[in-house]
Amino acid sequence: MTAHIISGKDIAQDLIQSRLKPRVEALKAQNIIPRLVVFFVGEDPASASYIRQKEKSAVQAGIESEVRKFSVDISESAFLKEIEIINQDDSIHGVIVQVPLPKHIDPEKVINAIDPSKDVDGFCATSVGKLFLGQETFQSCTPKGIIELIKASGTEIKGSHAVVIGRSNNVGKPVALLLLQENATVTICHRHTKNLSEQIQQADILVVAVGQPKFVQGASLKPGCTVIDVGIHRQEDGKLCGDVDFETAKEVAAKITPVPGGVGPMTVVSLIENTIQSAEMGTA
Repeated sequence: MTAHIISGKDIAQDLIQSRLKPRVEALKAQNIIPRLVVFFVGEDPASASYIRQKEKSAVQAGIESEVRKFSVDISESAFLKEIEIINQDDSIHGVIVQVPLPKHIDPEKVINAIDPSKDVDGFCATSVGKLFLGQETFQSCTPKGIIELIKASGTEIKGSHAVVIGRSNNVGKPVALLLLQENATVTICHRHTKNLSEQIQQADILVVAVGQPKFVQGASLKPGCTVIDVGIHRQEDGKLCGDVDFETAKEVAAKITPVPGGVGPMTVVSLIENTIQSAEMGTA
């Protein structure tokens, strides 16, 4: 039996129409327009494509989105001054810095220079610390989108055994925390995990974010599981694939995200929702 495909594209569109637009209209009734600024350094094609997706979703939700482009030779100090300008502008509710950054700019220093009340990517130390403590904060966009995908698929998180492959600061660690908050039993795996295949076979919910194409094969999966594939890679034939071998996995899993059209759109819609949340916080 072939798995149900969890369409992040469809779920994101539904969330924009049913949840985000009404909140934006309520803010506009108070003369508040949620405003997002994206910092983009250089000309990276993948980043440019991702930014276009963000702008499209912003328009659909009714918020304002502005891209501020900078040359690759901008100094770190000048870049930090641009962030400070954003921090002082009360009309701007959210700011994100598109990565990768040039090697001479320290991404950690940049992220932690952003006012936490405008850190709609949820990457600064304050946001991460509050997430760890279970306090209200901006949740990292990809992990937040993953939880939405799992819930929208009808998968029960509470009491499930969730296995996360990958321990990055922007996906693996925060999605594990969010799954814990939803009362899953969570195992985090990484390159040093022994008997990885055995861990995968125990997963009711499997989140794969390792950055290796087709790393997980269908034969490794627990029959009937839900698979969330975070990876995206361009193959030699030009086609995209994820960290999971979709063709073999869909024959074993009950539910699975496609690549593309799975996690990506949910990351974008989560960013838009965080920006709206920031605007709402200003009215409290």
